[in-house]
Parts: sequence; structure tokens; C-alpha cells
Amino acid sequence: MSTRVVVTGGAGFIGRAVVSELQRRGHGVTVVDDLSKEGAESPRDVRFERIDLTDAARTRAAFEGHDVCVNLAAKIGGIAYFHKFPADILAENDRIYSATFRAAAQLKFRRIVFISSSMVFENASVFPSRETDLLTTPPPVSAYGFSKLSGEYYCRAFYDQFALPYTIIRPFNAYGADELPGDEVGIAHVIPDLIKKALDAGSSDAPLELLGNGDQTRCFTHVRDIARGIVAAMESPAGVNEDFNISTAQETRILDLARMIHERCRPGVPFRVTSAPTFAYDIQRRVPEVSKALSLLNWRAETTLESGLDEVIAAYRARR
Repeated sequence: MSTRVVVTGGAGFIGRAVVSELQRRGHGVTVVDDLSKEGAESPRDVRFERIDLTDAARTRAAFEGHDVCVNLAAKIGGIAYFHKFPADILAENDRIYSATFRAAAQLKFRRIVFISSSMVFENASVFPSRETDLLTTPPPVSAYGFSKLSGEYYCRAFYDQFALPYTIIRPFNAYGADELPGDEVGIAHVIPDLIKKALDAGSSDAPLELLGNGDQTRCFTHVRDIARGIVAAMESPAGVNEDFNISTAQETRILDLARMIHERCRPGVPFRVTSAPTFAYDIQRRVPEVSKALSLLNWRAETTLESGLDEVIAAYRARR
């Protein structure tokens, strides 16, 4: 059944993939975004409203005539961004949550799909981390992780008080061809940053610079797979008032990721790295348990990191 979906933050990296998947599945889509994020693009072939989502009145007006909200709008970036703008992250995201959740509740939406983050597992000590492990995991120290955890509390609070159904999605380390590298290391995410470094270095023997020693591990999940997971959860009755880790199960060391990127971007050049000081919140390991999404949504990640990197690097080369 076609649903009228408003996608906040739909002009951003994950948002664009979600909009494409919603359209592919036959849903009506409106994108609401302020285009403040670097790389955000005014979408084509879809209804678009450029508004500040901290403005409650304009947010409600944009939400009218819809059934579901997929809430992606947030201040977001790489690890350096989290350290550079912690106050902005907390204050801005709280205002966005307040306006969007209240509008959805007032308009009796069928559901709000809140896009949280793997950063809520910042202090996890059990791996792979199940959704239920969050109940016994200490809260995040970073402003961004805490802000996303706060959004999960908004979900439950607005259901308890206003009977607004919700679904919580925790994407793990999204990557894809549409994400741009940052001008400053750590402002964007690690894959675009490393690809830019490798392509810029070319055939020279310059080493790749890593934040930390490269032993950190992540589960890099292609943005198309994440978009499929978000829409599957939105469409399924099994997704109501549930939370899902949406991720590949493939755990990768940053050092191994760097080697894979180096070999694709600089064939024939010896692989060498240097270590730069990392940040306080650069978590050593982040690995989710993903069986819940498979059992309830029949969803699993399909794109291997190897094939995903081939695609992303080809796209980056074409843009240079």
C-alpha cells in the first residue's frame, strides 16, 4: 500500500538513498530539508520544501497531508565534527526532535521512523551488540551519541503520552558514492577521507595517515542496504515500536580498510601508513548483532565492502 511519507533530512547522504528506495517501492514522498549540510542537494522529481526544522509552525505545515515521517534531519559529521561542534549538535538536534515529533503526534501520523546511530553503543562492552544490550550499556559520552540516544527517548515518550507509533533504526557506518570527503580530516567519515587521501597521493610514496593505530574496527554498510532496511522497517507491521540494528555483519579493521583503498587507488605503490593522534571518543570496536532485522523484517545487507569500495572509488575518480 502506498504511503505518503515526509522525509526530514532527505537531501542528505542517507536521505537521498531513502527517497530513492521509497519511490522505487511506490510511496509518495516529500523531502523537507534546510540544505545546510555540505553535499546536500535540492532533490529532483520529488516534492521539496526548504525549511528550518527547528521552526515548529513551518514543520507542522510541511507535515500536513502525510502518514509517516522518516526523521533523518540532524547535525552530523565525522569524529572531528563531533568534537568541534558539541553544543550545536545537542541544541540543534533537540529543537529538531521537538518540532518533528510534536508535528507527527498532532497530525496523528501512523508512525515516525527515527534514524538513530550506532554511536548510542559508544560504551558497549558486549559484542556483537544486540538491540537489548543498550538497556545495560552506559550512555554515550559524545554529544552526538547522547543526542541520538535522546531521540530514541523521544520515540518512547511520544508513544507513551500521545500514542505515536515509532520505529528506531540504528545504521552502522554508512558509506556510498554520494558522500563527499571533508576539507579537514575527521569532519566527514573515514571511507571518503581515505579515498581522497589515496587519490591525492597518487603514485608518490607518501604514506596514508590514519587517526590512531588502525586497530579500530567498524562494520561498513552500503547506503543502499541501509535505505532498504529503513523502508522495510517502515512498511512492516513487525517494525512498530521496535528498534533495529541495520548493518552488515562484516567487521573490518581500519588498517585493513586503508589497505583495501590503497590497493585500489594506488596499485604498485608500497602500502605504508602513519598514525595521527585520535580523539577521546574514537571507539575501538563497534559490532552489532543483526539477526533481529533478518528475523522480523527479512532484511540483510547484500553489498560486500570489496564491491562497495570498487563502486565508490570509481565514482570519486569520475568526479575528479
